[in-house]
Amino acid sequence: MKEYVFRRVLSLLPILFIVSVIVFLIIHLTPGGPASAMLGENATSQQIEELNEKLGLNLPLYIQYLNWMTDMFEGDLGQSFFMNEPVTNVIYKHLGPTASLSILAEILAIVVGIPLGIVAANRRGTLTDQSMMGLSLLGISLPSFLLALFLVLLFSVQLKWFPVAGYQPLSSGLWEHLKFLILPAISLGSIQASLIARMTRSSMLEVVNANFVKTARSKGVKERDVIYKHILRNAFLPILTVIGQTFGILITGAAVTETIFNIPGIGQLIVNSIERRDFLVIQGVVLFVTFVYVFINLVIDLFYGVIDPRVRLNNK
Repeated sequence: MKEYVFRRVLSLLPILFIVSVIVFLIIHLTPGGPASAMLGENATSQQIEELNEKLGLNLPLYIQYLNWMTDMFEGDLGQSFFMNEPVTNVIYKHLGPTASLSILAEILAIVVGIPLGIVAANRRGTLTDQSMMGLSLLGISLPSFLLALFLVLLFSVQLKWFPVAGYQPLSSGLWEHLKFLILPAISLGSIQASLIARMTRSSMLEVVNANFVKTARSKGVKERDVIYKHILRNAFLPILTVIGQTFGILITGAAVTETIFNIPGIGQLIVNSIERRDFLVIQGVVLFVTFVYVFINLVIDLFYGVIDPRVRLNNK
């Protein structure tokens, strides 16, 4: 198991390296820069060149990249040009709202998606099955930002159950914290719940006619135990994969939702940094988000090895 984990961790390094190169090149080869954004439209070319020299942006790209990588290995992602503080501090300040939103959205997606998939698989071909799969198709097709606007219009403007936008930290109280996150979590987690529901249904249908299921039913095992202890348990690996991927997507794809609901998270940070051309913040956030996404997939792979030992054997 230790060898399996070690090989999986090593496989992450090339991914992070490739992402760092691509992000660095895209950012630095795109027209515009932080100097022109900081000085404004009336700045002269000489003023821009002087600020670029002060910020170290006039150096060759490969030297800038090597300096960034060297500092990164020392735990330093650089200094934000606009906020005048370390990028690591900036990411840390914005991580809490995104983590809270993503965790709540993933909980809602799992709580809704898996039961819908189980019911649909158990009633395959019936009106219930078709209705639930139609609902899941609607959830996948409806953009999260459009659903967010509908939710705000109904529950915030009309019914006044939840705030229109904003964020309160957990230190303000659990309900005060959650009431600002419920609508964003629903809009963000609806697509993920639909994906989990469809995968749960299809995975269970692949197992439902297996010989061990027929044997369990012939022995008089309760239908509830057949569904949860035999069918769902043996169909869970693909479902676990989707859960891991959706959680990674929630963390990396919350920018639009955070902007609509004015949540000061990682998504809003990267949108603002792109507008201000804050290179080091963009690079640091993208690399951090990539690491989180890859790490989540690593954890899912390790769960594979725990749940099904054949996975470890096949990877030896």
